[in-house]
Amino acid sequence: MRFKIGKGSTIFMNCKFDSVGGLIIGDHSVINPYCRLDSRETIEIGNNVSISENVFFLTADHNEDLIGVSGRPKKIVIEDYVWIGTRAMVLPGVRIEKGGIVGAGAVVTRDVKYLDIVAGIPAKKINTRPENFNYTVEYKRLFQ
Repeated sequence: MRFKIGKGSTIFMNCKFDSVGGLIIGDHSVINPYCRLDSRETIEIGNNVSISENVFFLTADHNEDLIGVSGRPKKIVIEDYVWIGTRAMVLPGVRIEKGGIVGAGAVVTRDVKYLDIVAGIPAKKINTRPENFNYTVEYKRLFQ
């Protein structure tokens, strides 16, 4: 698939990828099952990132002003120590800064700032996470 995957990182079974290449994952990050990664444009995932099941990363949308279906690809960046909850959706061009947390089911349409916790549709800041990055993500599921 021509992905760049760092040391100790895991992609669980049943994830879907929209194209070859375009995915860069740092060290000790996990992508749980049933995620969709639209890597038509680059998706960069940092170190110690935890992505729950059924998360969608969409790197392109459509220009509604044009006749037809011309896509507008935009890179997604997920910085270090980010947590993304089950069934969240990250839309084109979004950057989630270091330590950001995305609640389950959220639709992230705008950047998430350093240590912000966001939730809802569209995702909005609901709290701030304490600055504590003294851990390594090493998540292994039973029987997989």
